[in-house]
Amino acid sequence: MVLDDATQWGSQEYLLARLSDGMELSNYLFIQANSGEDAEEMPLPTPIQRPGQPAPEPQKPKPEEFASGEEVAAFFSNMSSL
Repeated sequence: MVLDDATQWGSQEYLLARLSDGMELSNYLFIQANSGEDAEEMPLPTPIQRPGQPAPEPQKPKPEEFASGEEVAAFFSNMSSL
């Protein structure tokens, strides 16, 4: 433990941290999917910090990019020609 900070946790602690991070992310996605368009944007959940790893930087949501009408039409025409 003196030489490597990552050994402070056992496999159970890492698994619990991963489960907790997964649950927080799934709750975030559920809330985002079921909120109205005028709802306030929530920040992504911050993962639990593991020993021996640097603190994660909070992530900013990416701006949404939508396909143009021509791209959508081309996609469906390609799908129907398969």
